[in-house]
Amino acid sequence: MPNRRLLSLLPVLFALALHGCQRPAEPAAAPAAPAAPVAQAKPPSADATYALTLARQPSAAEMAAVGRAMFSDKGLSASGQMSCASCHSPQHAYGPPNALSVQLGGPDGQQPGVRAVPSLRYVQTVTAFSEHHFDNDGDDSVDAGPTGGHTWDGRADSTHAQSAVPLLSAYEMANASPAAVVAKLRQASYAGQFRATFGQDIFDDEAKAFRWAGMALEVFQETPEEFYPFDSKFDAVLRKQAKFTPQEARGLALFEDEKKGNCASCHISRITPDGGFPLFSDFGLIAIGVPRNAAIPANADPAYFDLGLCGPLRTDLKDRPEYCGLFRTPSLRNVATRQVFMHNGVFHSLDEVLRFYVQRDTHPGRFYPRGKDGKPAKFDDLPARYHANLNTDAPFDGRRPGQRPVWSEADIRDVVVFLKTLNDGWHPP
Repeated sequence: MPNRRLLSLLPVLFALALHGCQRPAEPAAAPAAPAAPVAQAKPPSADATYALTLARQPSAAEMAAVGRAMFSDKGLSASGQMSCASCHSPQHAYGPPNALSVQLGGPDGQQPGVRAVPSLRYVQTVTAFSEHHFDNDGDDSVDAGPTGGHTWDGRADSTHAQSAVPLLSAYEMANASPAAVVAKLRQASYAGQFRATFGQDIFDDEAKAFRWAGMALEVFQETPEEFYPFDSKFDAVLRKQAKFTPQEARGLALFEDEKKGNCASCHISRITPDGGFPLFSDFGLIAIGVPRNAAIPANADPAYFDLGLCGPLRTDLKDRPEYCGLFRTPSLRNVATRQVFMHNGVFHSLDEVLRFYVQRDTHPGRFYPRGKDGKPAKFDDLPARYHANLNTDAPFDGRRPGQRPVWSEADIRDVVVFLKTLNDGWHPP
């Protein structure tokens, strides 16, 4: 798999362009906060046609207010115990608030999921899933392969489509149907606000009401100060308002070194050609063979495998074996605030994650169980017939057991310190 290039930053406005996506200013301008150029609307789409069914066009502020109310409403779950914010905590960069590998939900609030909860920050410009992503229209454009989409397997093409996933998932908010969600919205404390925004008769058409509920959640998740503030120390350095410490600078150099960490090949760390600050992901899908997580109850079944792009949660690519084991690359912004990592939550510290990348092939016994032959059973969460899908670029790069890892323990500490500069909410000491 070739190293992916940077995703072109495309607006995620729905077709009416009710809400503009902010972008940080050029570093040389050194503003106090990101500037906000006007984003361009998407081409006419089904959303545009659908919007014409409303008697009036709601404002972005109105829709965001409804979305904010919905986001924290536990009454939208079958158990009455789970809201969007339960898993995507505003106090934890809209990621999980605890160290559980998977969160609990379902009708009784006790059903474990099968994947770790990702952060909702810095995903507003993720493009719809494509099997063939090209980052420019020139003759030298490289096919980066499967890229984009929301969720770990990219199956939701927009934020409002993604919002339907937890609302209807049997082990999340566990509503039996969109109509069940709408029934709860009718009884919500903000039902009048919902009607005032989308029309007094909005609940008469359950499909329309459900669709606009998703759009309200999407517009709320476009709120810059909540979901893409770009106010980390890293951003301050780009604006020339701060400087890295020597250890942070060493960590960044290791992070970007193509022959060592090579992290920036997927977790893009450079300013985009149009001046946007980096999101630290190309949002491509890649297989790296993380260990099986025994803490996930579904994994007690030896026949069960979460194969990402080819299933079981995504079904449209189930007959594409070349995609089995691929999961979407997350943004590393705020990664140091997390307590659980990888799609299956198998690691619980950044040190473990970085050690896995540089020692997966040199010291596999540290990550995988022993097989009957006494040797580490590498890639135990991916059937052998799919091992050809595994990434072999640096830092893996054909390294063998017993070789020295490309990073020392001191290097790992330096990279962890650098990654902490990506946490939002930084203030000068």
